[in-house]
Amino acid sequence: MDSITTLDPMRPITPQITRLLRARIIKNHLVPGNRISETEIATSYKVSRQPVREAFIKLQEQGLLMVLPQRGTFVSKIAYQAVLDAQFLREAIEADILLMLSTAPPPPLVDELRSQLETQRALGSNDPESFIHLDETFHRTLAEAAGKGGAWRQIEGLKSQMDRVRFLAMTQFPVDKLIHQHSQIVDALALKNPILAQRALRLHLREVLTDLPHIMTARPDFFDLPDGEMPAPHNTPLPG
Repeated sequence: MDSITTLDPMRPITPQITRLLRARIIKNHLVPGNRISETEIATSYKVSRQPVREAFIKLQEQGLLMVLPQRGTFVSKIAYQAVLDAQFLREAIEADILLMLSTAPPPPLVDELRSQLETQRALGSNDPESFIHLDETFHRTLAEAAGKGGAWRQIEGLKSQMDRVRFLAMTQFPVDKLIHQHSQIVDALALKNPILAQRALRLHLREVLTDLPHIMTARPDFFDLPDGEMPAPHNTPLPG
C-alpha cells in the first residue's frame, strides 16, 4: 500500500484515493480477483470511509472494480472488448489532434517534443514503467498544444483497461520501437504533413493490439473474454 504521506490533506481526498487505487490496479499491484475493503483502505490511509466509498464508485464506473452482493468488492478482470473500444476511441481522438497540429504546429512544440525524445532515449529500455510515464507525457503534450487538454483527461478515464494490458506487456515492451514511432510523429509535425503524422500515430497506438493476444495467452485468468469467437479489432484504414 502507498504511504499515507502521498495524501495531501489540503486537497480533496476522494480524487487522491481514486488516483492511487487506479494506479495500483493498472500496474497490476492489485490483480483481478483481489478483494479490497473500504475499511482496510480507510485505515491504511488514515481517512474516513466516505472518500474511500466514493473512490470505489468512480473505479467501478471505470470498470476497474466490481461489487458482488453479500461477497464484497473485487478488482475486475480486464474486459477484452473494453480494450478494443478504448484503443479505437483513443486513436480517433488523437488522430484529430494530430490533424489540427500538423497544419500549423506551434513553433515551440516540435522543440519540446524533440527534448522529450532525448529524455526517452536516455532512459533506455531497462525501465519500461518509467517509459510509460514519459509516453503519457508525450501524448498529453500533443493534446494540450492543440488546446485539447480536457479531451486528454477524458481519454485517461477511458483507457484504463488498455493501460492494464500495457503494464502486463512490460517484460516484452518494445521501448526502442516506440521511441522510433514517437520520432516519426515529431518529424511529420515538423514537415507539416498531416497524412504522415496521422499514419505514424495510428501505427503507434495499434501496438497494444499486437501485444494483446500474447498477453491473453500468458495470463488468461486476468481477462474477461467473450463467449464464442473472439472479435477482431476493426480500425480506420491507415491514411496514405
